[in-house]
Amino acid sequence: MPCFGCDCPACNRARVFTSLTRRPCSAEVRIDGKRYLLDAGRMDLAHSCELERPTAILITHYHADHVQGLFHLRWGCGERIPVYGPKDPQGCADLYRNPGILDFQSGLKPFKPLKLDSLTVTPVPLNHSKPTLGYCLDDGGTRLAYLTDTLGLPPETERFLRSWEPDVVILDSSHPAAFTTPRNHNTITQALDIIARLNPPRAYLTHISHELDAECLAVPPPLPPKVRITQDGETLEDWDRLSGKVAASASPSIQGRR
Repeated sequence: MPCFGCDCPACNRARVFTSLTRRPCSAEVRIDGKRYLLDAGRMDLAHSCELERPTAILITHYHADHVQGLFHLRWGCGERIPVYGPKDPQGCADLYRNPGILDFQSGLKPFKPLKLDSLTVTPVPLNHSKPTLGYCLDDGGTRLAYLTDTLGLPPETERFLRSWEPDVVILDSSHPAAFTTPRNHNTITQALDIIARLNPPRAYLTHISHELDAECLAVPPPLPPKVRITQDGETLEDWDRLSGKVAASASPSIQGRR
């Protein structure tokens, strides 16, 4: 956002206030001085990684808006960067055939934990048109579930999350409540219903469309106090700062897009 050719209030506002633009949905986590990327849709990814090389990249799925930054990054130099993701024989274009410095790992098995130094990553299946995983991250102090792109949750994923009890849920909420034919992504109503069932201490809505932003401008949704609609560049510590709280130094830092 702004969406090309659209003159809705949300897109026009984003053209004036660049801080309200939305770029491809992605995030990053820093733990023990190491940087882990969640998806790679940012077109400035190569520049970002030149400033701070990631320890690993976790891909939710191989739609272009979640991996397009890899096409520039792969022709870089230096040590190879491990890339983890779902089992998808097709992937995206020729990334598998010409990976460059990207070290694509075997497809992750749902619910089988992956240990990355002090971070434990448990992949969970999501409902999407391509093989898609959400990621449950645990550094021994905070549990965070990153769940995009999805329409609802598979029953086995919801059962796992209820028993796992995340401290933070970051959930797909692309469509406005008025959207009647959701496909691949939640409406805000569906997302809030999922959050109510999981009942985490706090939750973020992500993968926001310009239609949802426009609806929120016209009729602000009654969000529970523990739920926020994210903005580009927001971090978990922003929530604590806005709430007048001090972020715990042991908490992982996650910075998201869209």
